[in-house]
Amino acid sequence: MKSLCIKTNNSDLINYLLNEFKNIDLNNICFSENEFKLYKNVIIHYLGNDDSLFLSKLTSILCFLVIDEFEDDLLKRLILQNYFYFEPMERKQILSICLDLMSDSFCDFFDRKFNLLYDAFYDYLSSHKSVILNGFINFRLKNYISLLDDVVNDAVNHFVIEKEYLEFISLLKLYINSQDYGCEMVHLVFSSAESFLLDEHKNLIAVDDDIFKAKYLSDITFSSNDYILNSLLTLLPKKIYIHLIDNDIDEFIHTLQLVFENRVNLCTDCNICQLYKKAKIPQSEPS
Repeated sequence: MKSLCIKTNNSDLINYLLNEFKNIDLNNICFSENEFKLYKNVIIHYLGNDDSLFLSKLTSILCFLVIDEFEDDLLKRLILQNYFYFEPMERKQILSICLDLMSDSFCDFFDRKFNLLYDAFYDYLSSHKSVILNGFINFRLKNYISLLDDVVNDAVNHFVIEKEYLEFISLLKLYINSQDYGCEMVHLVFSSAESFLLDEHKNLIAVDDDIFKAKYLSDITFSSNDYILNSLLTLLPKKIYIHLIDNDIDEFIHTLQLVFENRVNLCTDCNICQLYKKAKIPQSEPS
């Protein structure tokens, strides 16, 4: 007979375990709940002959328990421990990014987390008859905690970049709103291959690509169109007509929409769009 005692004072965890044991896909088991001076114990006995199968089933349940019931709190603890200088709302945003990162590559992250937990629990349960859940999670899951720590660090990098990006957008909007219009309108003919500016008479506007003269370039690189942005901030048009030759709104176009707001008009099927779609954006000024 193989037996194991799981110790915890958390009633939710007790209920989780009892429910999982009730539905375990294994015969010849019995389990009970007992309360002692320091801990509430869930005790499970296996009366069958395949101890390794029993340990595997039990280990899997404990892995799911950690991921379902402990992981959010572990992430919060790591964020507070390593990035205590962020405001509470910022730490909450970082936690949300952590969850998004793991969700974006769910299968990969889940397999990595599960395997790390499985190895730690299986090795321990193979030679021990009881486990204190909180103690085990705090002191015997080094590799799993290290993986979560890497996720937190990635999330903080994402958060800082996004924060700097939004601050940059805010500064540009403040600058634009404090200036008079420089011209009535500008056309931006935009594609993945090439982009350029036309004035209200559809004449080509020269874009200065001298970085030393580019006063409004950000430290953040949005795309190869940074000089287009700099030119628009210099020209300060009342209206910007963006002609999407590829019908694609990428990060740069999204940035222009954030910076210039209601000055921006998008189109994909006007005369200018049709002209350059057919011509596949010629290098010279249109006739």
